[in-house]
Amino acid sequence: MAVSVSSEIGRLREVIVHPPGAELLAVTPATRADYLYDDIIDLPRAVSEHARFVAVLERFATVYKVADLLSEVVFDADARQRLVRDTLEIISSEPLWRELDQLEPHQLVKTLIEGREEPPGQLAKALNETGYTLPPLPNLFFTRDTAMAINDHVMIGSMRYGVRWSEELIMKAIFRYNARVSNRGILYDGSREHRMNYTLEGGDIHTLRHDTILIGFSERSSPAAIDNLVNIVFDHTEVTNIIVVIMPHAQTAIHLDMIFTQVDRELCVVYPPHFLGPERLAILHWKKDDRGMREAAGLFHALRECGISMEPILCGGDRRVVQEREQWSSGCNFLAVRPGVVLSYSRNEATLREMEKTGFRIVNAAAFLESDAGIPEGERAVIAFDGSELVRGGGGARCMTCPIVRDDPEV
Repeated sequence: MAVSVSSEIGRLREVIVHPPGAELLAVTPATRADYLYDDIIDLPRAVSEHARFVAVLERFATVYKVADLLSEVVFDADARQRLVRDTLEIISSEPLWRELDQLEPHQLVKTLIEGREEPPGQLAKALNETGYTLPPLPNLFFTRDTAMAINDHVMIGSMRYGVRWSEELIMKAIFRYNARVSNRGILYDGSREHRMNYTLEGGDIHTLRHDTILIGFSERSSPAAIDNLVNIVFDHTEVTNIIVVIMPHAQTAIHLDMIFTQVDRELCVVYPPHFLGPERLAILHWKKDDRGMREAAGLFHALRECGISMEPILCGGDRRVVQEREQWSSGCNFLAVRPGVVLSYSRNEATLREMEKTGFRIVNAAAFLESDAGIPEGERAVIAFDGSELVRGGGGARCMTCPIVRDDPEV
């Protein structure tokens, strides 16, 4: 089926994920900051948590894995050569070129994801030091960051940090060469934008409706790149409204989906200080026919101007200390599999209680998988799964998924 995503909540039909693997072993106390980690993940437990998450997804949608899609791509000689050449433009090495060129497709994919350790010389052996000729990709399991669908087109992220640049190439190769994810073209190719003032990541882009996109101006997405994307979507898609959230450049809010996600037709989960009360963030509204952006009274006011009525559910409830703790542990980061049915970490108990007040039933993921019963149509539910290790990577259910086909929730 061709790529088609015109909302955050439409019934999910197809989605791309990447189970965490050996690439995470490169993250150590000494290297964690280089790989954008605040902590070290226990790999076996993370693998188990992610497998349960994927098992829940498979009850609702067709789930593709990055490695499988990429393996199909590199069987094509031309696509393989282009991917390897683009990778070596970032990591230039003649010996690495020769090695990658000789690998079987499956082994090539494994190497591109898990990296290749550099053979140690005498000094490195004496000092017990290791390095990589090809860096691993421990952030790849956050597939939303590097690629996302905008209606029937695709955007490839322009990652803020070089350690993630080769992720862009992997996702671009999949969307350009794999017929399983056919699309109308790549609107924005971040893999070609390695200027420091052109960064744009998928966690900041929310397609709320076929004509309305919400964008976070965060530490990871720059004004120049956002301006470029806005002009492109106005010219080549049905989008007529762009709402921009001016976010704090803070570690707690690296992407918009860490402080906001939509969970039903008229409901969203938000980090309260950023959207309600005197500390709320500035909001800009850009209409296609206008010459520029203008400031809105607030997010919900801007949404109403676009004909979208939405009410907030408070991440962490009404206590600031709990709000801060649960926002840090991805309490705002939900993935909808259909309107009113969402996936989230089970650890954010205060947020889940707020969801219950709004009519959501909390369903334990393990119990859901053990039962043949589904979620009845029309019922609101949160399927809550354990993610005590996954959350250490700095993201939640939305971050770990790249939806490529959703039904239109308005139909």
